[in-house]
Amino acid sequence: MTRPQLTYRSWATALAALVTAAATALIGPAAPAQAAAVTFTNPLAEQRADPHVYRHTDGYYYLTATVPEYDRIVLRRATTLQGLATATERVIWRRHGSGEMGAHIWAPEIHFIDGRWYVYFAAGRTEDIWAIRPYVLESSAANPLDGPWVERGQLQPARSSFSLDATTFVHNGVRYLAWAEYAGSNSNIYLARAVNPWTYTGTPALIATPTYAWETRGYRVNEGPAVLIRNGRVFMTYSASATDASYAVGLLTAAAGSDLLNPASWSKRATPVLASDGRTGQWGPGHNSFTVAEDGSDVIVYHSRNYERYLGNGYDPLSDPNRRTRIQRVYWNADGTPNFGVPVPDGLTPVRLRSHDLPDRYLRHWEFRARLEPNVTNLADSQFRIVAGLSNASAISLESTNYPGYYLRHRNHQVWVERSDGSALFRQDATFTRRAGLADATKVSLESVNFPGQYVRHRDGLLYLEAVPDAAGRASATFALD
Repeated sequence: MTRPQLTYRSWATALAALVTAAATALIGPAAPAQAAAVTFTNPLAEQRADPHVYRHTDGYYYLTATVPEYDRIVLRRATTLQGLATATERVIWRRHGSGEMGAHIWAPEIHFIDGRWYVYFAAGRTEDIWAIRPYVLESSAANPLDGPWVERGQLQPARSSFSLDATTFVHNGVRYLAWAEYAGSNSNIYLARAVNPWTYTGTPALIATPTYAWETRGYRVNEGPAVLIRNGRVFMTYSASATDASYAVGLLTAAAGSDLLNPASWSKRATPVLASDGRTGQWGPGHNSFTVAEDGSDVIVYHSRNYERYLGNGYDPLSDPNRRTRIQRVYWNADGTPNFGVPVPDGLTPVRLRSHDLPDRYLRHWEFRARLEPNVTNLADSQFRIVAGLSNASAISLESTNYPGYYLRHRNHQVWVERSDGSALFRQDATFTRRAGLADATKVSLESVNFPGQYVRHRDGLLYLEAVPDAAGRASATFALD
């Protein structure tokens, strides 16, 4: 790594810290429990792909990921998710100089199992860099950054073909191992019951194979399984297609009481749950993990690039180092299924404004009119970034997530989401003073800067800017930040 690159990273890290500090100032001091969602600043880490975050009982979050040199395993920890952005990173293991585990060190994951730390990773051989298999490291250290680490070798029984992306989870008291493996022309996902962290028993069950068009762009791929167990179901995300801008996240679902080793227990969603989005400037989201934020909300950790490139014309995505670790909140639909929305724009992550007096309803835009609705399955319609006020930096503006450059603004006392035309009037109409919630001080109300005493409130399902002299009006002008 050259000195200019290190200097740039140091500058970028410092800038991210400043942005986070500014965002904290905009959102305000910590509110009482459950009053506001934790927000993050993306990207969390430059040139870190296939990210895996583990939240441990010692109060730390641990992050490991693929480095672009494919030659080592790195680890960092922090007491907050955002703190991982600036945490010191340590090399805990390096590839062998020759032979097995000597090439293509990919996709590490860290887990704590029965009092010991384990890292799952993929590796090739120096004499055949594509002879990739899953391997396991073990450490009994209290702090896994300190090590030492013992090589437990290849996942056992040893796989005989290209295989990678091993992960582990426990469900109904049973530990499972899942991984991706090449078979014929496909990379499929397999599941087996674990005997110990590096050994499985029985014939692995093939639970997913690429069949849809969006899973077969460039290559026929299902890989990178990650598990989230909620609401009486086992959800397994996976990544599909080539690792360029075609890369996307899919979803498998099984009932919590079903036999997970029976392929018939799993259903696959026909469309991706997270995919490239030109409006938000993120391409190729994939290879994710899950963790829980400090406020108890579920979080997806994944990588993407901030430019659009595809296989061909000499472009090789595996030689492109610029996949970046990113995080954002997972929301839940009324039917109990996860909603990942879109890969949010770089910068501060968005929030949703949930009505105080109609708590199942959220502020969202529809044909650019702001309204209040329940069950917003097109999640990004209801997500807004809190940014410095367009006309007054000490106030705030709310920028649309799926229409960057569009802001919540009032016009003729109706509230819309519209693109800034740069005029002084627009900037004023789109700037609000954040107040403690008029009906609940742990929440928020939005007062117009150019019409003091008038607030964003809902009425008959639509949003207006009006005075709110009575209790009902104050309740309709109060929102929780989720």
